[in-house]
Amino acid sequence: MRAFARRLGIMAVVLLVPGPLAGQASSASSYTPPTAAVRRAAETISVDYLRQGVYTIAHDSMLGRDTPSRGLDLTAAYIASEFRKAGLRPGGTNGSWEQRYPLFLTSTVVAQSRIAFAMMGGPTLNFSFATNALRRFGGATAPTNGTIVMIAGPVDTVALAATATRGRFVVWSADMPTGGYPAGAQAAIRTLTRSGAAALVLVSNRTDAAAFARAVAGQVRPSVSRENTTTQTGGLLVIEVPEAAITGQFAEAGAQLAAARQSPGFVAQEMPDWTGTVELRRQTTPTTAPNTVGILEGTDPVLKNEYVVFSAHMDHVGSGGAPADSIFNGADDDASGTIGIVSLARAFAQPGARPKRSMIFVTVSGEEKGLWGSAWFASNPPVPVGQMVANINMDMIGRNWADTIVVIGKEHSDLGQTLQAVNAAHPELGMATIDDLWPQQNFYGRSDHFNFARKGVPILFFFNGTHDDYHRVSDSPDKINYEKMSRIARLGFYLGTEIGNRSARPKWNPESYDKIVEKTVP
Repeated sequence: MRAFARRLGIMAVVLLVPGPLAGQASSASSYTPPTAAVRRAAETISVDYLRQGVYTIAHDSMLGRDTPSRGLDLTAAYIASEFRKAGLRPGGTNGSWEQRYPLFLTSTVVAQSRIAFAMMGGPTLNFSFATNALRRFGGATAPTNGTIVMIAGPVDTVALAATATRGRFVVWSADMPTGGYPAGAQAAIRTLTRSGAAALVLVSNRTDAAAFARAVAGQVRPSVSRENTTTQTGGLLVIEVPEAAITGQFAEAGAQLAAARQSPGFVAQEMPDWTGTVELRRQTTPTTAPNTVGILEGTDPVLKNEYVVFSAHMDHVGSGGAPADSIFNGADDDASGTIGIVSLARAFAQPGARPKRSMIFVTVSGEEKGLWGSAWFASNPPVPVGQMVANINMDMIGRNWADTIVVIGKEHSDLGQTLQAVNAAHPELGMATIDDLWPQQNFYGRSDHFNFARKGVPILFFFNGTHDDYHRVSDSPDKINYEKMSRIARLGFYLGTEIGNRSARPKWNPESYDKIVEKTVP
């Protein structure tokens, strides 16, 4: 589950053959009882299989399954092997199991990057990105020059906006929390970005020199993005420089910096005798990341041309915690959903269990970065997206309540009625399906189903909510409730069977369709 996601607006782009709308009474509340073969297939979704799968892909050897990483590639290969053993056919690129999408790795070339402050007729203070200058974000690769404005005290955005900062370096001496930004930093950055400042230099009084040194050393490690940012020109350049690195070269600055931090009100002072220069060099390397795709053909000669899509994200956030345990295993987020989907693929492939419609099983990557893999899949699908009748997404299904699962999106199509009918017919599962408990957190827009919904595919999102181990190194396989997870997966199996066998495809509620689905360009 992606930790922080901006609310994505509805964009005007071409939609590929949207699904039908709910214009009249639906038969979604009816249910066809499963055959004996289907019930036997459901029994293959076992606690032992789920436990083995989660322990495999949430193992330390996978190094947190960051996007991209060797651990993620190993995870994709493991899932492909399970799809192959189940008898699915590959749904990736050129007949492979993987659909790889392009990414770019960008890092700072510290040996060719520097920042300097020069006083007219006086000293020049040099700071190296290899030792004592930390690029927080932003900035162009072309050399940047400008005179200096010093600010201090509580941020007053009105006064800051009235200060002549265009093309200038703004030096801010403020109390810096460990690893964070001073109070009011976000408002200051927005204001300086609008005013066209050249850079914001945070003079840090942090005392944890070792933590700062680790952050500086981390600049050589590449960041990943969907676009090539080597020649990025947008965004305010924000740099952190330790106060000690300034006073070590210019002792007279110490008293002025200390006094500035103590200012009871906002102060902005032009420093006409000082100029700043930044030379920032970055290098970018293209790479790729995988989605793993398996397809199971339906049994009906006509309906097999329509597809029920099951999805989960196999990536997590990598490593970087405390030295004693630095790996974010991501057992619940989302090894649980991933192995749940793999177990469904095995179950549907059992003799007598294949539905009339075909099934696509996709484990995507890059969810934690911004739903990257599902966005690529939805825009580059192995079959036309208009032939996808539903998407069932599982993201975190192994924790919290033993007998309850939140299912998000029920109100947007008649899939909610179908789920209700299926669950009512299977009391042996003992699983209550409840509505979104956290609408203010916009979980509907924070997992991979959203990219299907925007393309016109009705969705349901199975989600047990977050917990104290969410996005921490403590999200480990031993904390998963595998018995609960098996019941949720079996519910998904019976739901998929019902959707796959019905004569009518799921239908959107018209109001939801108008609100969520991308509009066709006129």
